[in-house]
Amino acid sequence: MTDPAWTIHCDGSAVPNPGRMGLGAVLTAPDGTRHPLSTLAEGRGCNNEAELRALMAALQEARQRGATTLLIHCDNSVVVEQLAGTALEPFLRLAPLFGEVRAMLRSFASTRLVWIPRHRNREADALARAAVGLLPKSPVAARKRRA
Repeated sequence: MTDPAWTIHCDGSAVPNPGRMGLGAVLTAPDGTRHPLSTLAEGRGCNNEAELRALMAALQEARQRGATTLLIHCDNSVVVEQLAGTALEPFLRLAPLFGEVRAMLRSFASTRLVWIPRHRNREADALARAAVGLLPKSPVAARKRRA
C-alpha cells in the first residue's frame, strides 16, 4: 500500500524572458496542511528553466517533509511533455536539467505529473511572480488577453 499523496502546484517565472527566475509552489500534505514556496533562483534563465527549477525546489521540499507519493500539477505543457517522454522534439538546451528532474522524480515511491490550465495554478504563479518582485496577474487581464 502506498502512502497518501502530497499534492504540488508549481510554477516558474522569468523576467524578462530570459531573465531573473522566480520559483513558486504550493505543497499540500495529505492532512490538508499547505506549505507555500516562493524563492528567487540563482542566475538567469528562460521561463521553461524557471518551471523546471520550481519543480525541483518543490521536490526537494517534499522530500524534506517526508513525502513519498506525489501528485504534481504544472501549467507548462513543454515541461510535462518532456518529462513524460511524449514531446515530439527534445528540448536540447535544458536536457541536463530535465535529466536531473527525472532522477528526482524516480527517487519517490510514486509520482504523477499532470498538466493543468494556467487559471487553475494561480497561487503557484503568484508565488513565482512575487519572488521576482511582481504582483499577481489580474484574472480580468488574463481573460482579456485570451479573447
